[in-house]
Amino acid sequence: MVAEPLTREAFAPFGEVIEASDAAHHFTINGGNTERYHDLAKIDAGPDGRVIVSIFRGQPRALPFPVEMMERHPLGSQAFVPTSGGPYLVVVAPAGDPPGAEDLRVFLARGDQGVNYGRGVWHHPLLALDGVSDFLVIDRKGEGPNCDEVTLAETVLIDVNR
Repeated sequence: MVAEPLTREAFAPFGEVIEASDAAHHFTINGGNTERYHDLAKIDAGPDGRVIVSIFRGQPRALPFPVEMMERHPLGSQAFVPTSGGPYLVVVAPAGDPPGAEDLRVFLARGDQGVNYGRGVWHHPLLALDGVSDFLVIDRKGEGPNCDEVTLAETVLIDVNR
């Protein structure tokens, strides 16, 4: 599989793209000094959960990369916002039954784009590309198991045309 560009429209079935773009609701604040890109993701902490903020530091992955597993968070959403400026890959499949190779979509995210995976959306763990990369992560803390992992029946190799 070859990664496609990450766009709001293409990613909509899986969650939201978090970026400062003209398509987002935005307005000027702080006496005209700041543009606020407002309410970019529906952060879902689920019942009895609370929103937490963490930093994940991902090691770069070599391409082509074999996708052998996927995970999901059934009790809340999970948002990733890069802070290091480098591109990364986003591998997703619809919420529901465990995915097969035919269910996967692969996106190439720019270093100024974040993603918010909707509750229960299958996704691959962090896939930094060009170097060690930090991500601000907003997700759920609370009671109950909130990470399901599955091994794919078939390994999928992903690559990037850039």
